[in-house]
Amino acid sequence: MAALQWSEGLALDLPLMDETHQEFVELLAAVEAAPDAQLLGAWHALVSHTADHFAREDDWMAATRFASGNCHSLQHKVVLQVLREGTAQAEAGEPAVLRRMASELALWFPQHTQTMDAALALHLRRVGFDPATGTVHAPGALPAQAIHGCGGACSGDGGALQAETAAAPRPAREAVAA
Repeated sequence: MAALQWSEGLALDLPLMDETHQEFVELLAAVEAAPDAQLLGAWHALVSHTADHFAREDDWMAATRFASGNCHSLQHKVVLQVLREGTAQAEAGEPAVLRRMASELALWFPQHTQTMDAALALHLRRVGFDPATGTVHAPGALPAQAIHGCGGACSGDGGALQAETAAAPRPAREAVAA
């Protein structure tokens, strides 16, 4: 059984984000279940998907004034660097590192989803952002300046995040409050 399984507790009520997250969970499970001979191929699929996944979220943040230097984007960069370092170690004859990294990803991902991604999903809904088209349907709701820090959670705009949190679906509300 995979260390991480998709559940409604990971859902953020943003279909494209939720689908991407569910794919991540499935690819991570494939890495965990892969026999040694197929491990590196499964890992490559996970890393490729994760690079696309993070790039898409980073694009959404840029389009809706989450600053490109915020801690969410920074975490994406750091995690991708670590995944790529794991790839290099495995290719150099240390494939066991991938199994350890997969177990760590299974611990990291729910926390990232239920905090940083939950705050992003709340923001995207607030500004009426359509991830499929890139259209902002409520441009008046865009912040006047780029959001810095963690999208409000650790910046000076905590009041706006609290207001968004109060209107959020229950799982996202609990995640942001944590």
